[in-house]
Amino acid sequence: MFICVHSTRLGTAAGGTRMKHYPDLKDALADGMRLAEAMSLKFASVDFPHGGGKAVIALPAPDIPEGEARRRLLREYGSFVNSLGGLYSAAPDMNTSATDMDVIGEVTPYVFCRTEAAGGSGDTAPDTAVGVLHGIKGACRFAFASENLAGRTVAVQGAGGVGGRLIELLAEAGATVIASDLDARRLKALEDRGIKVVSPDSVLSAECDVLAPCAVGGIINSRSIPTLHCRVIAGGANNQLETSSDADLLRMRGIVYAPDFVINAGGVLHGGGLEEQHWSRAVLDEKLAGIGDAVYEILNRADRDGISTDAAAREIALGRISGRS
Repeated sequence: MFICVHSTRLGTAAGGTRMKHYPDLKDALADGMRLAEAMSLKFASVDFPHGGGKAVIALPAPDIPEGEARRRLLREYGSFVNSLGGLYSAAPDMNTSATDMDVIGEVTPYVFCRTEAAGGSGDTAPDTAVGVLHGIKGACRFAFASENLAGRTVAVQGAGGVGGRLIELLAEAGATVIASDLDARRLKALEDRGIKVVSPDSVLSAECDVLAPCAVGGIINSRSIPTLHCRVIAGGANNQLETSSDADLLRMRGIVYAPDFVINAGGVLHGGGLEEQHWSRAVLDEKLAGIGDAVYEILNRADRDGISTDAAAREIALGRISGRS
């Protein structure tokens, strides 16, 4: 298990708990370090008083533990979190849930997003999707001079908790949705609802106005960028760019990129806002809508300064972390 703390400049560190198998422990550590940095940028981007952290439970095999084995593992992890005395607070991430946070909460108070029955704010995915929707609208306002999604085609890669809800929201907004997922059962369910589905291998190159990556990271890179047929990239996945230089390649191609650590910040607003700041639902909804304005501001700044949108977003976030803005 790794708990990675990137910054405590704005407050104690917080971030999700990722449970997965890695080829090597060094890969798990690198993933945790990358994600912790992204959490620092995410908190700063939405002016939330926490630093970035991330935890990785590196499984020895691809199978995800269930039942009593899972419970023992989560309680051991909770003891690890507790040993840090509040330096880091845990939340859900890949392969962990609000129910898992309940188990972790049995051994440490440093946990967010327990189930509502246990006094927490529950699943972050629906509000993450709402924030992504507002971010897509902000990006479209910049790219097409209108945030109206009616008639726009949006390709969503990944139909899990965030992507699945985003597909629903896009359809409600009048967009034409193309969806893809590795899980054949999800694709069948989408087809049954009249959503067009494509293979995981072809979704990145689909003809669309907006590409919304909502699965794994590192998929926007020097190999995939030449094959893109979209005007905007705006989705909920973490670490969408393989390297920061990929943002420059997107700029050269004229593709508008909404930095992932800004557009997917709805989850931290949900957990921290409802549980720690005690926001009302109305306040949270206002903050989620503000993600669209934040994305629009970043895109305009990048255009004005002649830099990539990733660089512009990092300048704003790092300025807040350092106290310059």
